[in-house]
Amino acid sequence: MTFSHQDVEVLERKQVFRGFFRMEEVTLRHRTFAGGWTKPFKRELFIRGDAVGVLLHDPINRLVGMVEQFRVGALREPETPWLFELVAGMVEPGETPEQVARRELLEEAGIESCELELICDYLVSPGGCDERLHLFYGVTDLSEAGGRFGLGSEQEDIFLHILSEEDAFKAFAAGRFNNAAAMIALLWLQKRCERD
Repeated sequence: MTFSHQDVEVLERKQVFRGFFRMEEVTLRHRTFAGGWTKPFKRELFIRGDAVGVLLHDPINRLVGMVEQFRVGALREPETPWLFELVAGMVEPGETPEQVARRELLEEAGIESCELELICDYLVSPGGCDERLHLFYGVTDLSEAGGRFGLGSEQEDIFLHILSEEDAFKAFAAGRFNNAAAMIALLWLQKRCERD
C-alpha cells in the first residue's frame, strides 16, 4: 500500500509560538495500514524550513574543514556544548540551497571559491520538525584556511579547524562529530576516499 498527501486530512493549524523559531499545533487524521482513518489527533510541529550543510574538503592536500561553535541544543552533552559541524545555514525565502551554501561559506569560513556537489538531502527529524537538510560536498584549497568567523549581528562565534583527512576520520571514529550532518558527510567522504 502506498500513501500520498490525499491520505492525510489537516483539520486545523494554529501557531503556538513565534520567536527565533516557530511552532504550530496541527490537528489531523490519516489513513491507516488496516484501512480506514485514525481519529483526529494533535501534534506540535517545529517549523524550521530548509537548511544547507557543506563538508569542506581539499583533495589535493588531503584536508578537511570543520567549524566549531556553541549550540544551545547541546547543553546536555557531558563534555561540552561546543560542536564540530559542517558550514551550515538556513534557506531564506527566494534563495536556492546552492546560494545559501556560498553565502555561509563566506560568513562561516571566509571561503569565496568552492566547487559544490550535492551529496543528498534528507528530513532531519520528521517526527516533529519540518526541516530538510541539503548536504553538499565542497572542494576548495584549504592550505591557507582556518581561523575565527561568523556574524556578530547573529551572535556567531565560529572557529574553522583544518584537519588532515586521517585526523578527521580518527576524530569521527572517536565520536567527536556527534551530529547527523557531519556524520553522514564524513561517512560519504570516507567511502569516496577509499574509491579514489
